[in-house]
Amino acid sequence: MTSSSTMLRLISLAAFCSMASMRVCDPMLVALSLEYKITTGDASAVIAAFAVAYGVLQLVYGPLGDRVGKVRVIIGATAACAVFSAMTALAPSFSLLVVARAAMGAAAAGIIPLSMAWIGDEVAYEQRQETLARLMVATVTGMMAGQWFGGFATETLGWRAALGVLAVLFFTAATLLLRHARASGALRPVVVPGAPAFSLANYLAGTMALLRIPRVRWVLTVVTIEGALAFGTLAFVPARMVDGFGLSASAAGGVMVLYGVGGLIYSVFARRWLAALGERGLAVLGASFIAIGLLSLAWAPAVGWAMLGCFLAGIGFYMLHNTLQVQATQMAPQARGTAVTLFACLLFLGQSTGVLMVAFSVDRGWLPPVFTVAAVGIFGLGLLISRRVQARGAVAAGT
Repeated sequence: MTSSSTMLRLISLAAFCSMASMRVCDPMLVALSLEYKITTGDASAVIAAFAVAYGVLQLVYGPLGDRVGKVRVIIGATAACAVFSAMTALAPSFSLLVVARAAMGAAAAGIIPLSMAWIGDEVAYEQRQETLARLMVATVTGMMAGQWFGGFATETLGWRAALGVLAVLFFTAATLLLRHARASGALRPVVVPGAPAFSLANYLAGTMALLRIPRVRWVLTVVTIEGALAFGTLAFVPARMVDGFGLSASAAGGVMVLYGVGGLIYSVFARRWLAALGERGLAVLGASFIAIGLLSLAWAPAVGWAMLGCFLAGIGFYMLHNTLQVQATQMAPQARGTAVTLFACLLFLGQSTGVLMVAFSVDRGWLPPVFTVAAVGIFGLGLLISRRVQARGAVAAGT
């Protein structure tokens, strides 16, 4: 096994933990609302706080990764996640739980986006979508594990146990990454000849230079909308399964595993489907599957149809999002770390906006119509992406 292959596996382990921590609270919302005597919408602050911090901190990790090394930052962020996850598990009040979740999101922000940027540096464009799909296996599995274990622990061990287990996993991932990075020389300082000293002025100037590229602006706008429509509704699928179909928290978490299974199926067949459909076809079909899934969750007469909708939405989301990820890794190769973390920042700021909007509706019984609006919006977005997605040469030129 080559050093790069081993590094990818260990980075994928850290990404698994990051995504598990992001989604672990989804099945806990009803239980948290009962324990703290708040509404389900208010309890969703634990999700929104994570998403906002995750998105904003991308603005720091991107240039930091470009300057000191992406692997270094990933290791530091993973170690910080171990500490903050333990603090989250021990939070004595809901307010402190929200603060700890925000710190958790701030730390986790340095893992997956910089992992994507590292792949962009190390893997040729022709193999990049397939390699990103391998990273996606880890993130999707992490999402599945987080949602399932979050629901299971809520009913059996207590919700704090799930957060404690995550702390142990993060510590393990950070230790293994550090050991391999030292042995392989991946921690050598990054030297960029003629690079100016880091300053806020230089950072803002570099960011504004990226935003002047039309392709960068387009990709960032699209991923913000995708985050609001797809990720914003995803957080409330377990609540929909509990309130709309009478499932328990653990059963609702189990249903969400189907979303992840859909993503895993995409990652396994990504190469074949890309060859058959192209990036444009993947965008349209993915958006269609998400729309069908959301409509099933909103209006299905029986839980079986809602479960099928969850599965289809999982396949569809990763078809659509993986297409955008590839575009993000190539939209500004000269500052890939900053560009990709800007992409992640806008994705999760969009998610936090979507969560806040859907939280307003969930306590009023408006989830079905909100899911319907999101379905229509995501289908239209898929059509737009399919018309604008470009191959390597055009994207690299910044057109």
